[in-house]
Amino acid sequence: MCPDENFPMSKAVRSAYSRNEEDETLSPLVLIDRHKNPAGRIQSGDSVIFYNIRGEREIELTRSLTENTFREFPVDPNLVVNFATMIEYQKGLNVKVAFEPQGILSDTLSDVIAAHGLTQAKITEAEKAVHVGYFFNGKKSDLLPGEERIVIPTRKDVKLFDEAPEMSIADITQTAIARIKDPQCNFVVVNFPNVDVVGHIENESAVLRAIQAVDRHTGLLIDEALRQEITVVVTADHGTVEKWFYPDEGVDTGHTDSPVPFILLHPNNKLTLKALGSLTDVAPTVLDLYGLPVPPAMTGVSLIEQSKNSYTPVKRLLFLILDGWGLSESTKGNLITCAETPVMDKLLTSYPSAQLAASGVDVGLPPKTVGNSEAGHLHIGAGRIIYSDRLRINESIVTGDFYQNPVFKNAMKLADHNSSAVHLMGIVSFFSSHGSIEHLFALMDMARQQRGSRVFIHSMLGRRGEQTQSGACYIQQVEEKCQALQLGQVVSVIGRYWSMDREENWDRIEKTYRMLVYGEGNAVSGE
Repeated sequence: MCPDENFPMSKAVRSAYSRNEEDETLSPLVLIDRHKNPAGRIQSGDSVIFYNIRGEREIELTRSLTENTFREFPVDPNLVVNFATMIEYQKGLNVKVAFEPQGILSDTLSDVIAAHGLTQAKITEAEKAVHVGYFFNGKKSDLLPGEERIVIPTRKDVKLFDEAPEMSIADITQTAIARIKDPQCNFVVVNFPNVDVVGHIENESAVLRAIQAVDRHTGLLIDEALRQEITVVVTADHGTVEKWFYPDEGVDTGHTDSPVPFILLHPNNKLTLKALGSLTDVAPTVLDLYGLPVPPAMTGVSLIEQSKNSYTPVKRLLFLILDGWGLSESTKGNLITCAETPVMDKLLTSYPSAQLAASGVDVGLPPKTVGNSEAGHLHIGAGRIIYSDRLRINESIVTGDFYQNPVFKNAMKLADHNSSAVHLMGIVSFFSSHGSIEHLFALMDMARQQRGSRVFIHSMLGRRGEQTQSGACYIQQVEEKCQALQLGQVVSVIGRYWSMDREENWDRIEKTYRMLVYGEGNAVSGE
């Protein structure tokens, strides 16, 4: 725990902890001035910079603040702001984008399958729909010829999924079995999200139930696939709960840098796999199994040790992604080894398998950083390394290009011209795949260089990969930065549960909107 200095918002977060609140679901905190009025509300003419990256959890809040025709909940019809985002969250949003996308990928695994007239079905629940569709397909939203995307609704009757660790896995399995039985469906992709989603919650018994549910339903799908004489591949996008503890034995609810499994169930039992590889090797391996050409753009290599001329190409394949299922030799703090997993235990001992790197530079992320679902699914489908937006942004800060970014400069100049404010909004974290406190600090430094308008900071907290109660420490660091620069105030703090939804839980986004625009929340005195 960092020292408790006299910084109002970090003190307020610590007070919330004493009321048994936590970072992820923290109720909105709003700074008030000496007249008891909320400080730093977003008003017409202001500039807003949403500095988060990734994008899928940022769309709903962005829409509420920028769409003239927004109707999901009541908004101020007269609010018009200059809105900038760090990266492109979705095409068509009424925003300026500081770091434009590098373009969609071609020649992905799905592209090649479609180009050769094969059909494919991708099945998961809403929590992972964007990963199995958009990212797996190389950041393409539109369906390919012969492609079907089936999204099972995510349960709305629970607040967090430790209340229902099985999530909608039974519906996923039922839907997947129908596609496995359909001889016209050549490539069946199934993502079980439970281990990753529940693993972000500090509830060990719930995580064990999630692991066991995935293991059980993996067995159900494989049994049906083998009955239909379909080849099966089992893999994962990143690790999560196989390293449940920090070195100080505090619980780590974030992703990990562990490798993930790749298991092959093929009619030719003599096939063998290389022991080690990376997620970029998955697509070339699957294409080899189909007997399809591997595009030159794919720099990954097939994991199969035999020449593809030595075995008969498959016509149908079941591709299972056990989201968040990492591998660790240590049993200490390894919830996967603590759980009962007879199916995976048998698969790993009875069939050819490999360990795949799924973090850091192997998936286009900064060195020694943990993996994430976006990078994992992107690299599984792409078959090559795709450098992340985080790397691009970090490099631009090092070179100084960041501080000359025309989108940011224009947002700050417009605020100055309008005698209005600049609002910096986003996740406050070192480890989140959705953004970095370093990016916030760079924007604050840039605002100081511009010597322009007032700066207000709206912070989102979430304990994914963070120490317990780390949010207060981060908020204090931001307040200290404001003090050192003599610029800006942290005027609101909220848990990411309310601000970074992607399942159309509009009541959550409305709570965040009303905090930002009307100053609704638990009042925090700045005096």
